[in-house]
Amino acid sequence: MSRDFIETGLGWRYDAPRIVRAMSNPAMLCLVATQRARVVGFAIMEFGDERAHLALLAVLPTHRRMGVGRRLMDWLTETAITAGIESIHLELRASNGQARSFYSALGFSQSYEVPGYYRGRAGASEGALRMLRILRRKDTVPYTWRPPRTEDT
Repeated sequence: MSRDFIETGLGWRYDAPRIVRAMSNPAMLCLVATQRARVVGFAIMEFGDERAHLALLAVLPTHRRMGVGRRLMDWLTETAITAGIESIHLELRASNGQARSFYSALGFSQSYEVPGYYRGRAGASEGALRMLRILRRKDTVPYTWRPPRTEDT
């Protein structure tokens, strides 16, 4: 799916060995959406101390606009919130209006465009749009605990 729907015309950076490495990396979360044992979507996100990076997300064209991508992103977002992550970052082709609309609807906003980010097989390049979603303010504790009040004890 990555080769056919994400990396079309770019060469193939996310080949099988790279995906296997991602799956065995404890800092990466790999999700697969299935329907009757058929893979219909997947997502890979890398977690850092404060930031998460969505490396890949793809859904088969026959299953788009059915909530598969949204459910994958909901799972990843809830996991990031639970882990105390401050923000989620991603890149997409600047020309991919559908992906831009999808991520915008999920609360992502455009941060900036990077000309020539993607290098094609024929030497051509394409710009990337970087987007991010803030999950919590910087330097705030994601969960707070307060001791019981003395009159409650």
